[in-house]
Amino acid sequence: MAGVTTVFVFNGPNLNLLGTRKPEVYGTTVLTDVEALCRESAAAHHLELDFRQTNHEGVLVDWIHEAGAAVKRGDAVGLVLNAAAYTHTSVALHDAIEGAELPTVEVHISNVHGRETFRHHSFVSPVAAGIVVGFGVDGYALAIDGLVRKVRPLRAV
Repeated sequence: MAGVTTVFVFNGPNLNLLGTRKPEVYGTTVLTDVEALCRESAAAHHLELDFRQTNHEGVLVDWIHEAGAAVKRGDAVGLVLNAAAYTHTSVALHDAIEGAELPTVEVHISNVHGRETFRHHSFVSPVAAGIVVGFGVDGYALAIDGLVRKVRPLRAV
């Protein structure tokens, strides 16, 4: 793992509206602040951050393939993914993560299980190494930490 330098954080639809869309659910932190939080968390693990957001499902699929290839080359540890609404609708994201053999931690700002019933099902969860829900934007840092611990297990002292 000595050559590993990057952690990917991908964000799905409407997260560009973070801070203004439903602040009672998602808070008032904007996506650039989330990126700064993730950069700090990645740096604590001596990793670079590749942080992206798109409203397009196919773009996420392409990025997942790219990230999977980076992991296979030894250039990355894996992905933290907030697929947003695509979590509940996208078999394509499930298949991309599985096909790319990409270590992935699913993250949600809100507790999706305490919200509308349609948000209780995730197509991402079955192929995720872990899931972080309901911790607000701090969940991103928890997800990065968890991902690193999954792929770089703590050594016994």
